[in-house]
Amino acid sequence: MQKNFNAALAHVLLFEGAYSDHPLDPGGATNLGITQAVLASYRGQPVSKDDVRALTKKEAAAIYKKNYWEPACCGSLPSGVDFAVFDCAVNQGVGRAARFLQQAANVAADGKIGPATLAAVARTPAGALLGEFMARRMLSYGLLQKLFKTFGLGWSRRLMATHVAALALSGAAPAKAAQPSDI
Repeated sequence: MQKNFNAALAHVLLFEGAYSDHPLDPGGATNLGITQAVLASYRGQPVSKDDVRALTKKEAAAIYKKNYWEPACCGSLPSGVDFAVFDCAVNQGVGRAARFLQQAANVAADGKIGPATLAAVARTPAGALLGEFMARRMLSYGLLQKLFKTFGLGWSRRLMATHVAALALSGAAPAKAAQPSDI
């Protein structure tokens, strides 16, 4: 649903923050979550770290819509799922977001959200879908062992906040946790 773009963007900006150039962050110079490489690609010309530092929220919003919301088909996803997929696309890449969604919806994970994925998502209860989607995100974070030591707690906080907000937007209750008798 297109109506959730502004809420999803506000959420992403809470976690992406202001300008940074952390030596362990593979994105390098970043402002409002937009890397130097993404800004250069969007503008169609090389940009400096000062250009990244001067990035406005308005331009960042346009980049997020064009490079993440639209390629991840967020406008075609149910409320809450759109929010979660957008956050993942920004933080972990559009292709990963699509594959995690497809795996959660139990369809072939080709990294392209199309009619089969959208139909499977529509058939899957939102609470269960979001729970599985978030579990796949967390597993992916955990596999980044060298980076997890530095960024893992922040990623975990982001993931939990995204899950709570996505569930609220979807109107779904969290998926039932496995009980010892289920194992």
